[in-house]
Amino acid sequence: MNVRNLCLAILHDGETTGYQIRKSSTEGEYAYFVDASYGSIYPALARLENDKLVTSRVEQQEGRPAKKVYSITELGRETFHQSLFEMLDDDVFRSEFLLFARFAPQLPASLVEQRINERIEKLDAELEQLNKVKSERHAPSDQWVVKYGIACLSAARTHLLSRMDELIALAKPDPTSSQAAE
Repeated sequence: MNVRNLCLAILHDGETTGYQIRKSSTEGEYAYFVDASYGSIYPALARLENDKLVTSRVEQQEGRPAKKVYSITELGRETFHQSLFEMLDDDVFRSEFLLFARFAPQLPASLVEQRINERIEKLDAELEQLNKVKSERHAPSDQWVVKYGIACLSAARTHLLSRMDELIALAKPDPTSSQAAE
């Protein structure tokens, strides 16, 4: 799935602005599905409009610049539904934390422990966000997707909590206060 289809998916839920599409796809609930950069969304919306898959209208706002509101067309809906029949790409998982963990033997144990605890805090925040989405979305398919995300993040959290001592043990011992003074 590409940014174009991601925009169609978001518009499938209802009309919205380019700003809201960007926000939803980069930091909102759609950020979990496809990697969409800020710079890729507006060109995709322009192409979608040229291809008659979306329409837009300008809404004037009092005391603020006008905003452009996008809506999916029937052709856009059909195109999006057809895209769901295409072969799916592999899931992509990238993690700066895992890069950090790979080099734990070159780092002081206190730093490794700190980063693990920070990662657990981030996972807790993401789980809290997904639980909020779960309480707001009631469609069975939305519930299934959110529960899948919760299961994945919970498994990562459980792994970190149960195996963090192993990673910390791989790290260098912290310098003693006399070594640090030298």
